Amino acid sequence: MKHRIRSLATRNFTFPGLVIAFVLVAGITHLGFADTAPENTSADKSDYMVASYYFPNYHPNDALNRRLDIKEEGWSEWELVKKATPRFPGHHQPHVPLWGYEDESSPQAMARKIDAAADHGIGAFIFDWYWYKNGPYLERPLDEGFLKASNVERLKFSLMWANHDWLELQPYTRGKPPELIFPGKVTQETFDTLAQHCIDKYFKHPSYWKIDGKPYFSIYHLSTLLEGFGSVQKTREALDSFRLRCRKAGLPGLHLNLIVWGQPVLPGEGTRADHATLVQQLGFDSVTSYVWAHHVPFPKMQTDYEYVQEKYLEFWDKAREQFEVPYYPNVTMGWDPSPRTDQSQEYGNFGYPFTNTISGNTPARFEKALRAVKERLDKSGGPRILNINCWNEWTEGSYLEPDMVHGMQYLEAVKRVFVE
Repeated sequence: MKHRIRSLATRNFTFPGLVIAFVLVAGITHLGFADTAPENTSADKSDYMVASYYFPNYHPNDALNRRLDIKEEGWSEWELVKKATPRFPGHHQPHVPLWGYEDESSPQAMARKIDAAADHGIGAFIFDWYWYKNGPYLERPLDEGFLKASNVERLKFSLMWANHDWLELQPYTRGKPPELIFPGKVTQETFDTLAQHCIDKYFKHPSYWKIDGKPYFSIYHLSTLLEGFGSVQKTREALDSFRLRCRKAGLPGLHLNLIVWGQPVLPGEGTRADHATLVQQLGFDSVTSYVWAHHVPFPKMQTDYEYVQEKYLEFWDKAREQFEVPYYPNVTMGWDPSPRTDQSQEYGNFGYPFTNTISGNTPARFEKALRAVKERLDKSGGPRILNINCWNEWTEGSYLEPDMVHGMQYLEAVKRVFVE
């Protein structure tokens, strides 16, 4: 995920060094076309859905990158991983993938990922999915890799529409305003096109993850969504039309999920919006998180993993009191976006991607965090659904894929908690 600088900074919501916002969003009874089917079938007492976010920028020659001459021939985000260097005492970089710098758009490479995920208790990949006015972006790992893999039936998949501004942060040179490549907001026409594309290409696929038969579709940034349509009412109408399209296509509806982070701002007014009212008006079916860094300020350059876990669980406690729609918890493996920075510059807590980091995120501590979330879900009586950040956020220091130091240990931790 590329965390935005420009649009967040203009709203003056920051925590030390990371220009990012945090928000508690509540949900109330759905209106209009919102789906009100029974509780998630995945909430069965014996079942868990452990989903992992997937960031699809580790393949060369993305079509839009080449067509618009954004990146040079052969470029992928692996280039940043390879060039990363230690920036402060005790800092471990670079992280070297055990499987090499493979092309994720290859069905063979993706088949290995699918097997590793399924064998270790991961039930679904939630693909960070991009669609701008120019059309799809970074879609090849899903379209050419995952969907064409010989073992695609072993793993579910779904989409998280990453509707944020795409800025040139690969790498980011501090002091230089990042170039805006694609604005995150879209028109009604663009939204209608992407909605129909999702239905035709993804939602009817037998491996698409559904809740109560309804495709799970997550939206990353609420303020950008509102800004594109211009009002709460028009945004609701757009979401309603998406649900209706799904029904006309023979689906029982659409499960709309919201990533809760940032302070929603009403379009045209610049004022903070009431979270509970917005969720009610827009009719989201559930809410979740993308990464712990959205909710926890990191007070030190190397902030201890267990400290961050504790603070995230406090956030979850507050969330459970405020949400009236299900909140699906998150477990984050790590945080270190230093590979996305100019390696020649001083590293400090200056603003994303120059931020404080998480340290001490060993496989054993990650396993402990998974167990803590599982125990809470066991006691909650609600849906047994959680997500992990991330399968492959190598340039943000949060990945389950095996590396040369820990091998498969993070995946083995997932397996011990949710399979064995």
